[in-house]
Amino acid sequence: MNATEELTLELELERYELFEPRRYHFAVDRREFFKVLGSGLVVLFLAGPAAAQESGTNRRRGGGQAPADINAWLHIGEDGVVTVFTGKAEVGQNIRTSLTQAVAEELRAPAASIKLVMADTQLTPYDMGTFGSMTTPQMASRLHKTAAAAREALLDLAADHFKTDRASLQVADGKISKTGSTESVTFGDLTKGQKLVKSVGGDGTTTPASDWKIAGTSLAKVDGRDFVTGKHKYASDITVPGMLHGKVLRPSAFEAAMESFDAGAAALMPGVTVVHDGDFIGVAAPDVLSAEHAVNALVAKWTAKPQPSSAELFDYLRKNVREGGGRGGGRGGGGSSGSIEEGLAAASHKLQATYNIAYIAHVPLEPRSAVAQWEDGKLTVWTGTQRPFGVRSDLAAIFSIPEENVRVIVPDTGAGYGGKHTGEAAIEAARLAKAAGKPVKVAWTRQEEFTWAYFRPAGVIDVTSGARDDGTITAWEFHNYNSGGSGLDCPYEVVNKKCEAHGSSSPLRQGSYRALAATANNFARESHMDEMAFALKMDPLEFRLKNLKNSRLLAVLQAATETFGWHKFKSGDGRGVGLAVGTEKGSYLATCAEVLADKDSGVVKVVRAVTAFDCGAVVNPNHLKNQIEGALVMGLGGALFEAIEFSNGMVTNPFLSDYRVPRFSDLPKIEVVLVDRKDVPSAGAGETPITCIAPAIGNAIFAASNIRLRSMPMAPEGLRG
Repeated sequence: MNATEELTLELELERYELFEPRRYHFAVDRREFFKVLGSGLVVLFLAGPAAAQESGTNRRRGGGQAPADINAWLHIGEDGVVTVFTGKAEVGQNIRTSLTQAVAEELRAPAASIKLVMADTQLTPYDMGTFGSMTTPQMASRLHKTAAAAREALLDLAADHFKTDRASLQVADGKISKTGSTESVTFGDLTKGQKLVKSVGGDGTTTPASDWKIAGTSLAKVDGRDFVTGKHKYASDITVPGMLHGKVLRPSAFEAAMESFDAGAAALMPGVTVVHDGDFIGVAAPDVLSAEHAVNALVAKWTAKPQPSSAELFDYLRKNVREGGGRGGGRGGGGSSGSIEEGLAAASHKLQATYNIAYIAHVPLEPRSAVAQWEDGKLTVWTGTQRPFGVRSDLAAIFSIPEENVRVIVPDTGAGYGGKHTGEAAIEAARLAKAAGKPVKVAWTRQEEFTWAYFRPAGVIDVTSGARDDGTITAWEFHNYNSGGSGLDCPYEVVNKKCEAHGSSSPLRQGSYRALAATANNFARESHMDEMAFALKMDPLEFRLKNLKNSRLLAVLQAATETFGWHKFKSGDGRGVGLAVGTEKGSYLATCAEVLADKDSGVVKVVRAVTAFDCGAVVNPNHLKNQIEGALVMGLGGALFEAIEFSNGMVTNPFLSDYRVPRFSDLPKIEVVLVDRKDVPSAGAGETPITCIAPAIGNAIFAASNIRLRSMPMAPEGLRG
């Protein structure tokens, strides 16, 4: 390719960390392009035409179709460093390592030579967000294709360098060698002085999983030493020169309106700026302690309407149904087939039960935090979010400025679990910084995180079923109120079924949570399956096998029960075993649990848990096991004791001293069985493993004590509670 050819894409390009930000709308001379990026090879992944709004702007010069969506961007520099740009955020799921493996695998380069630039709206291609277990099936796939295209371009350069045929060359360890010769050339030497751009579509040839050498192995965590030593910086560690600290005055209750406000003594404090903008009231001060004193000195009067409490939650959700949707409801799978009436008429055994799901908090290790800085009418924000481009759009709309004047940078973030789709701290910091004329940092307290973030939706689930004496399910009717449609559909073979999600008016702010509603729906479905098995006097495993045809679910069920030793256990006298299966987001799992449940003392103790998991081709076995173990521990809390308590518009347990998360003393022995399907594309694994631990525990509690618990959490005060 000629260095004077024009690029016909519109991009934002910047040499990461070495050049001042510059925005390019072009076609431009490619030589101008490389003034910014430096010499080397650039590979762009084009995922097909994108709507203009998808790239963050609705302004398209000249009209016509928007450019192709640029989902991956890779640069091989003269120094051999491979810089990869992705809009995905690192929120503890370790995608920095797995995406590095994808590039290293196809490029045949050492993992240490690869550097990921992530979640920076001015540097990285547009990305919808880091959620839904989409990074591995979507972004990793794109990076495989992008890196494979880069490898092919390097082979072309090497063939010209050696004056030989490509077939006589081999690529390994970041260099290209002539077969049967000691001659080799590094990637950096090949790209030195070269100024080449290659674009690739979505149909590139990549290495099959059966031939992986780097992907598919337990590569150590990228920058792992920095995490262990504390050198690694998170969103809450960000500081900038001249920075102030901000605090926000919170309303007296949810949806409260301000009647009056007096800045009082706060406005007289040295270095304090008081900001009053509608119902938003905050302060900026030279240090955190001064900011706390100032916000405590503010005087405001609020009014709020009476609101429901957690004691009346489930009746409220049932009485305030909003058909066709509502936040947290009306989404996901489901549907109908056959006739429920005919299925029930054909049943020898009929069962109806209701299952309740409490609101729970995400409890990220790192509460929300943001630093905002205004310069020449442009806003830069550093914050922990799963949707940097969404937060950029929100900021631009709130402050009525073009999106190109807003930059959102996401440092690695201490967990999200679906709870950081929004940018509250970023908006608050930007408001305070604009008024103060200096950068401002806002860091939420744990109490603020518990109170003003959104929650996993609560829900009420009604299940009606019928079965013949031989265990064949003849009818399955499943209605979820409010918590949502993920994992709603019944994976068992049932001719007559109806599965529906109904939105409700939620008394609390709610939103995404790890696995969305699949945890609630799996709990209800798999608990109900055990109740049916008990009514039929069938073994729970036998009953599931009778009605299960999905080969991948059967495989994980067999793997889990064999490892667990299901048939060796005889439940009763305070000791029981339970199991559950599920599928969500292209992954399949089965979980078995052994539980001690003493009716006399009320003690419930999960002794052992075994999960078999199939997410297609495994990218990093050790890190996948870590993900699964973490999901099981998190699910244990929601299963047994986590619940948000609230009354008249306020959370009443907004501290870790009152809101119990799993402790080391709660943890069972955990075993993970990976079902590695190299013949199936990799799916994400951050969410699905959490979905079966609760019903497995609940079923084990029943087997141990003959007590059926149909509400999550099941035993916040033990069996006696």
